[in-house]
Amino acid sequence: MTDELYIAGCASWLPRAVPVAEAVASGAFPESEAVRTGMQAVRIAAEEDSAADMAARAARLALRRAGRDPSEIGLLLHATLYDQGHDLWGAASYVQALALGTGPAACPAVEIRQVSNGGMAAVELAGAFLRAGGSSATALLTAGDVFCPPAFDRWRADPGTVYADGGAALVLARSTGFARLRALVTVSDPGLERMHRGDHAFRPPADGGVRKVDLEECKEQYLARHGMRATVERAARGQRSAVEGVLAEAKVELADIARFVLPHLGRRRLESAFFRPFGIAPERTTWPWSRGVGHLGAGDQFAGLARLVEDRQVGPGDLVLLLGVGAGFTWSAAVVEVLEVPDWSAPER
Repeated sequence: MTDELYIAGCASWLPRAVPVAEAVASGAFPESEAVRTGMQAVRIAAEEDSAADMAARAARLALRRAGRDPSEIGLLLHATLYDQGHDLWGAASYVQALALGTGPAACPAVEIRQVSNGGMAAVELAGAFLRAGGSSATALLTAGDVFCPPAFDRWRADPGTVYADGGAALVLARSTGFARLRALVTVSDPGLERMHRGDHAFRPPADGGVRKVDLEECKEQYLARHGMRATVERAARGQRSAVEGVLAEAKVELADIARFVLPHLGRRRLESAFFRPFGIAPERTTWPWSRGVGHLGAGDQFAGLARLVEDRQVGPGDLVLLLGVGAGFTWSAAVVEVLEVPDWSAPER
């Protein structure tokens, strides 16, 4: 059961917004894709803004909002999708040092590699840690990524989704918070794993070149083996199982949900995966905001929930459904009940 868990604080730290029109004008983003995704702007980090730095900034803000001292944190989980800037390096420990300090009694810090569903996976793992009943009653969850060349082309690597840089964080507690975690369900289907691997070898290119991210090629290779219809039906089944499972566990109906925090995908993907299948009106979701942000890797749900609170789009008693999906595939769904609306305002950048 998850009704003893609370969200005490959440936040994001996002760099400057670059209008999609600029990317189209420069030739970086095909105009047809701009229309298909419906994106207006994407957050792109300055050279000095690393993924872990932005995650730590979001973490410090989330802690302040939660009214928690760093010494109260018993676990830090740092969720990532892409390269964190160094090889054989503890990115989670770096975030820990910046957000919590470097004392010898510091809590465990662990990196979560569950791609786009990493933030939701961190909530589930931290929830199990807190429910185990140890002395630590609070966990800090962070996410951060920077998507940059030469290996990652944020505009073209995954047609239908534009990737954004930024950090996000959430404070999960066993005691009190502004919202209660009513239920969380994760569904996994490893039969879809190859969709993000394709037919490529596990080793780096033999010529020593950079292995560039091309998810469209991987998908085409997978579909050549398994077919479009069967693949779409399988993915839809996983998503629906997660949604139906969490609603049943929370003992609510879809009609009871006031707001939806969705992955920051392009409009066409949101239409096919969420809006049409579940009858969700886009204005009840985070889409009006996320179309000016882009896909934050593992941080969409933390950032989206923070934005709903900052903009006063939720009130006491409202139910919010957080949805996540990641390669592998895994789908997570969480029902969050807002208990009070904290006095937060969106941080200025």
